[in-house]
Amino acid sequence: MNNLEKWDKTFPQDDRVEHKKVSFYTRFGTRLIGNLYCPKGVSGDLPAIAVCGPFGAVKEQASGLYAQTLAANGFVTLAFDPSFTGESSGFPRNLVSCNFN
Repeated sequence: MNNLEKWDKTFPQDDRVEHKKVSFYTRFGTRLIGNLYCPKGVSGDLPAIAVCGPFGAVKEQASGLYAQTLAANGFVTLAFDPSFTGESSGFPRNLVSCNFN
């Protein structure tokens, strides 16, 4: 994995962890953006954890710190911005839940 060009998180970077930005689509077509964290120098199958912060938070804050810390301890982790928040898509912005019916 390649490191991001510029560290844009609210917490210090851990040299034991590699990270890269990723994106994927939900079943509703919303594009989610996240940061994938992996322990450096480890190969093979690893347990994985998805981490998302509380309402109003983005992946560069607490969820990213938790994801990086878990990766330093042997997990593959994904900290992501939920739909309608941060870099992820969706309108209206900063919405907790929608009724699509």
